[in-house]
Amino acid sequence: MRIRRIFAAVIATAALAGLGLTGAATAATATTQGAPSAVTPSECKQGGGTPAINEDGNYCKGGTQNGEQID
Repeated sequence: MRIRRIFAAVIATAALAGLGLTGAATAATATTQGAPSAVTPSECKQGGGTPAINEDGNYCKGGTQNGEQID
């Protein structure tokens, strides 16, 4: 009887953990499918990055907008 309760608790925990992982994967996919955005040089600096305007592509290096194109 005790084994059944432990087994049921393990199954319930695994099911809840699976739902949590599925929700996290869905949220990550939704954020990565957006259109590429462009930031201004000041937005790049505010996010902690450095505008690399003289390099190919004019991208923000570092910070929260790392890799985004500078408009």
